[in-house]
Amino acid sequence: MKKIGLLGGSFNPAHDGHRAISLFARAALDLDEIWWLVSPGNPLKPAKGMAPLPARLAHARKIARRAPIRATAIERHLRTRYTIDTLRALTRRYPRNRFIWLMGADNLAQFGRWRDWRGIARQMPIAVIARPRYDRGARGSVAMSWLRRFVRSARQSADWTNWRPPALVLLRFRPDPRSATLLRQANPLWHREYEATCVRDPLTRRYVI
Repeated sequence: MKKIGLLGGSFNPAHDGHRAISLFARAALDLDEIWWLVSPGNPLKPAKGMAPLPARLAHARKIARRAPIRATAIERHLRTRYTIDTLRALTRRYPRNRFIWLMGADNLAQFGRWRDWRGIARQMPIAVIARPRYDRGARGSVAMSWLRRFVRSARQSADWTNWRPPALVLLRFRPDPRSATLLRQANPLWHREYEATCVRDPLTRRYVI
């Protein structure tokens, strides 16, 4: 059995902030690996300004190298668009693994807009990692008003495999000011260097085009 943390997102682009919170979550939750689920297309984000999936995956793999992090575009292979469908598919595909969903406080703040968000919470434990400026909104969100009764102590975070979902743990992390938005503003054509890159997915072993 492997203990896997799942961090979903556009990764447009991935950056050292993603890497830092992933390594922090790995230590706090005693994980074997983190999987970055590089989304083919986030339903809650506009397609305009989104770099091609192969470029986002290639750059994510570059940021994750020499760390126990796998950047994957497996959602394209699974043909899933919504997180609830992806998590169910991964649970069926990898029955020997134990999964925990990772997300920043910014995602918790709008978690109530996700398709079947209660189903996500019932599918596997959730670890929420603090992010500057979003913590207050996350704690006062519609989803948190329901999830609050299922919050576990951060001191017990390494025991999450024994938790019965719904279960949520709030992890405190030194604020990291980096964001994909700021990186895109500084270099909107960052993905050009990956135009000729042919990248193979580490989970499906298929080339992503």
